[in-house]
Amino acid sequence: MILAIDQGTTGTTCLVVDPELHVLGRGYREIRQHFPRPGWVEHDAEEIWASVRQTAADALEAAGVAPSELEAIGITNQRETTVVWERRTGRPVHPAIVWQDRRTAERCSELPATLIRERTGLVPDPYFSATKLEWILGRLERPQSELAFGTIDSWLVWKLTGGAAHVTDVTNASRTMLLDLGSGEWDDELVALFGVDRSVPPDVVASSGVVAEASFLGVTLPVCGIAGDQQAALFGQGCFGPGEAKATYGTGTFVLVNLGEDSGARSDGLLTTAAAVGPGAPPAFAAEGSVLVGGAAMQWLRDGLGVIESAAESEALATSVESTGGVHFVPALTGLGSPQWRHDARGLISGITRGTTRAHLVRAALEAVAHQVADVVDALPLEVGVLRADGGASANRFLMQLQADLIGSPVEVAADAEATAIGAAMLAGLAVGTWSSADEVASLVRRGERFEPRMSADEVAQRRDDWGEAVRRVLV
Repeated sequence: MILAIDQGTTGTTCLVVDPELHVLGRGYREIRQHFPRPGWVEHDAEEIWASVRQTAADALEAAGVAPSELEAIGITNQRETTVVWERRTGRPVHPAIVWQDRRTAERCSELPATLIRERTGLVPDPYFSATKLEWILGRLERPQSELAFGTIDSWLVWKLTGGAAHVTDVTNASRTMLLDLGSGEWDDELVALFGVDRSVPPDVVASSGVVAEASFLGVTLPVCGIAGDQQAALFGQGCFGPGEAKATYGTGTFVLVNLGEDSGARSDGLLTTAAAVGPGAPPAFAAEGSVLVGGAAMQWLRDGLGVIESAAESEALATSVESTGGVHFVPALTGLGSPQWRHDARGLISGITRGTTRAHLVRAALEAVAHQVADVVDALPLEVGVLRADGGASANRFLMQLQADLIGSPVEVAADAEATAIGAAMLAGLAVGTWSSADEVASLVRRGERFEPRMSADEVAQRRDDWGEAVRRVLV
């Protein structure tokens, strides 16, 4: 039995997963978002840790499994979110700065873009951890030797081990803007560029392998699998070969295609990042398109405007009207990610008339998600035969059908929408011998509904042109 911890942007999920990849029990707790200023997004790292303890206990109770029956812990997490804490006490010295936060946008405009692109596979953007870390360190009056930095995986491993292990896996490290992607090690020039002492970042470890012993739930358990959420989902969908791709529809929407061992297959507007691999496998890479606002658009319609009561309403509302009625919604609520990478972009709703209803707005928001993903698929360096989908919004059949239409390829939905946590369980189980090989565990991955393209080429072209015009208005 594997305990998979999935610490996300809006909540924490824990799953108890058996050797057949069946989910025996699930726990979930929301975490609070804090918005101290426009463009700033923060979390309470201690609240995140408390949510992990609570959801793990809930998952075990739901599964009817005792902690002593667990073999290992796998962790997956929101990636670029940055935590700095005291080594001596383990207390955070500042609220966690979330990946959506834009406070360091001006600093990013000053950075050497070519150097960062060549070394890290990334682009200078507030999305990544380095400028967040620099911002926090610049406001503290204490020696850096007293501090530890980590993304959420590092923070959780530190807490699980009582401070005995300060580690991050290579997939999370590759999202910091501090890692040399080719060597898999911290880059001295970049670490110096951001004024970070080498004692502050964690050690970089493999995504699958025993990296620490956790004292948790009254037992000692090995932490054996760690991967950032999008790389965990790529692994959890069984996308082990070059050209195999997935899209995770969560707070943001993230498209990754496996590049195999080729880190040089880069495309304008996309990122190159480390991919998670099983024990003993050679390093692998992925091209990634990061849509910063996916499900977050629905959260804004719910919490900001009161247009809907829950995201579950969106499919029925969208299909209650024949079209958006000419409404276009470009949800650049935290800037635009791939392929434009414009942190200064702001959202736009256009085409509103007296006849516009909430159904039109909701449909426009869903269509925006599909269009943004299609823009990313267009830019991928390898052709995608089938796009595998997971995440909460993959249950929205209207969205999945539109997605297949816009990209002109089938969309295959995971049987279990929580492919991210499943991926963490797979990585942990491979490390302790639950499965003997990646091929064995891939054979257990279950597929759900498949959506085939059915819209005419002319209609797709017109819709894509209309969307492109809406985005251009945002970029002016």
